[in-house]
Amino acid sequence: MKRGKKYIEAAKLVDRTAQYDVADAIALVKKASTAKFDETVEIHVRTGCDGRHADQQIRGAVVLPHGTGKTVRILVFAKGDKADEATAAGADYVGAEELIPKIQNEGWLDFDVVVATPNMMGVVGRLGRVLGPKGLMPNPKAGTVTMDITKAVNEIKAGKIEYRLDKSNIVHVPVGKVSFTEEQLADNFQAVMDAIIKAKPSAVKGQYLKSVTIASTMGPGVKLNPVKLMN
Repeated sequence: MKRGKKYIEAAKLVDRTAQYDVADAIALVKKASTAKFDETVEIHVRTGCDGRHADQQIRGAVVLPHGTGKTVRILVFAKGDKADEATAAGADYVGAEELIPKIQNEGWLDFDVVVATPNMMGVVGRLGRVLGPKGLMPNPKAGTVTMDITKAVNEIKAGKIEYRLDKSNIVHVPVGKVSFTEEQLADNFQAVMDAIIKAKPSAVKGQYLKSVTIASTMGPGVKLNPVKLMN
């Protein structure tokens, strides 16, 4: 993969053999960010889980203390009073069966999170092939299948993010934007790490956090000491 001049210069700031502490890593990520847009800061946590086993899956949600820095568009599948509740709570789109053809046939995907009441999951299930691969399927563990629509919408708008294990047993999570202060990024980072550590499956043997890297969208990765993070 060919890297641009800016990336190569930014990468020189990072000692690839070192494991940084959180404050230094965040400062470096901000310094090494060279893009013209406000890059997202993400953490990548390689775990000792084996996601092929159901008892070693990690999935959940956490509200970032300072939000994600982006406006999140929410689609709620609900009917009657619950649909009214969703609209009142500030959901961007609210509907039921009538949205199925729009999403399936017209490829409408102008939303970032899908919330549904439990009685609507039969309808939403028909969109599994479209929403599943994009990670948009509502899930009770993530709090997106719920009767408390107001709480769900408010939390998502406030900066609730989902984390889950990918096929390589890595968790990728945004913790804010480069424009955030170092303190804001550190608070968000800690909230995510606390949630991931708490979510450790009891079936996992050996080292749980194999590696933790923080990076901006276009910037080089900065490694942290995973052992220190567990303490």
